[in-house]
Amino acid sequence: MRANRLGRSAVEVTELGFGGGSIGGLYAPLDDATAAGALAAAWDAGIRYFDTAPHYGIGHSERRTGGLLRGKRREEFTLSTKVGRLLVEQDPAGRTDESFEVPATHRRVWDFTRDGVLRSVEDSLDRMGLDRVDVLFLHDAENHFEEALREGFPALAELRAQGVVGAVGAGMNHTAELARLVRETDADVVMLAGRYTLLEHGDPLDDLLPACVERGVSVLAASVFNSGLLAAERPAEGARYDYAPAPDGLLRRAHRLADVCESHGVTLPQTAMAFPLRHPAVAGVVLGMRTAEEVRRNVAAFDTALPGGLWDDLRGEGLLDERAPAAG
Repeated sequence: MRANRLGRSAVEVTELGFGGGSIGGLYAPLDDATAAGALAAAWDAGIRYFDTAPHYGIGHSERRTGGLLRGKRREEFTLSTKVGRLLVEQDPAGRTDESFEVPATHRRVWDFTRDGVLRSVEDSLDRMGLDRVDVLFLHDAENHFEEALREGFPALAELRAQGVVGAVGAGMNHTAELARLVRETDADVVMLAGRYTLLEHGDPLDDLLPACVERGVSVLAASVFNSGLLAAERPAEGARYDYAPAPDGLLRRAHRLADVCESHGVTLPQTAMAFPLRHPAVAGVVLGMRTAEEVRRNVAAFDTALPGGLWDDLRGEGLLDERAPAAG
């Protein structure tokens, strides 16, 4: 699988990466064996970039990701995790975590201070059973942005300067804050979730993507299915958008996208995965996947060549911003 370098760093990622949110129990419970099967299938398919975070299943995703990667040669894969939320043990008292379908054994505490960043990294390594990660992101810092910019990012840059990590940046779904980070720091990479997708992509074309091209910063496009709305050939009843039921207007737009895809003999998921990589700033697409079958299906779709006329027709139907690259 093709790999690309992140910004000016020496870190490379495969163009298709494994996103660890789903194996943290997002939307529905997931057992260890099924998660391990998904991770193993990703490895067998040639995926060598794995992204996780403490937030995903309050540690479950990191633990499960480490379960696979501890058995691999360290130079064969690229691993990223995130900082900004510390996990504090608590009595679950029969409760389920508010974000993931796992027992509420921990609570999250926001912390973008230097000490918080260092503690978060140490805790993540303990959960994964690994001695280092390759990429660190400030995670969901939009409501704590000044602290993250003032204290969190310098801590990441310090770890990079020490050789502890190879690349640093931030992961959010707010383009304005990411654009500011790109302009005001020497970040290597940003992870943009759900905002540069086939369904919606105007805002990052306004600010973030031009800033990344200008500053030599790479983009990793996450949630390219917009939480599931673009994950099937036709949006199913109850399809999600941004982790909630999709509004009618977006459902109609997704169906219009599917119409054009069908007219070219391709599917909505194939097109949704291919779209972000057409932009020169985008180094990879990161997909959350729960099962081995889901991995195999997505990898097969990712490897499908798409006809050039597809993009022209999407633009002609007003479904593709005129500023989006015309060639990949």
